[in-house]
Amino acid sequence: MVIFWPVSIYNRVDMLSKLLKPKACLDTETTLWLFDTFAWALRNLDARVFYDETILVTPSNEHFPGTKNSVHGMADLIFNQVKDHAGLKHWPTKLTNMADGRPAEPPKIEIKGALRGSKGIMPAGEVFQQLPIAYNPDQLRDPEVLIADYAHVLAHYLCSMSQEPPPGGAENWPHITEVVAVFMGFGLMMANSANTAKIRSCGSCSGPAVERSNALSQYDITYALAIFSCLKSIPSKEVLVNLKKSLRPFYKKAAKEVMNKKEELDRIGENSLPALAELRTNLP
Repeated sequence: MVIFWPVSIYNRVDMLSKLLKPKACLDTETTLWLFDTFAWALRNLDARVFYDETILVTPSNEHFPGTKNSVHGMADLIFNQVKDHAGLKHWPTKLTNMADGRPAEPPKIEIKGALRGSKGIMPAGEVFQQLPIAYNPDQLRDPEVLIADYAHVLAHYLCSMSQEPPPGGAENWPHITEVVAVFMGFGLMMANSANTAKIRSCGSCSGPAVERSNALSQYDITYALAIFSCLKSIPSKEVLVNLKKSLRPFYKKAAKEVMNKKEELDRIGENSLPALAELRTNLP
């Protein structure tokens, strides 16, 4: 007599395991691309600065203290703080109000010392070649949006210094630069300001929208923030307290998923640790 019940049980167990398997945060292609982009950034944009100096920048008085009495003064104060946290304070830049017209095409600039970080050398004397940065004065009503925009523009200039093409090619440039803004430590502001709703000044009148155009979804950016936090060993509670409430459940799930991506994390280590060791060896 042939008994068929074991096969039936195994099939049911297999089906049950599939049903119980948690759904991935993002599609496989996007997830792998985000890990590849971090690996690319570590190879090309100074792994030592990332591991030794980069912090999780928060939208707080701790990281953005002070105030100024004018619109331009406040915009300039925040911009210089963003440059400092990004490790780019030695880069020659010129901040202008977007209302004054589009800035000129960026010239070739001279960066002394390290590309970024504490080993960079501040320029001495007057600097004639500067990277133009334009700000939207309306964004001062929502500093997180302004900070995210500054970080994104600086990420664009930083990525342009790489000799290796980014993952997915140049057609993914806006997406790449948003991930690199997260890589530089600004993931909270990038996630909080993605898909920002329009802010109205009052019930009967409407002011201009305080928005940031983004190429990646708020969930893509939040997943990139989870990768950043995993690589930097930042506890989830330090992220969640400054992350907007609607993204907290997704971040918790993403952080757990990233921690279990052993193959992807090992690949990042294999790509970045040799470069990191070489950079540390060559330090004066």
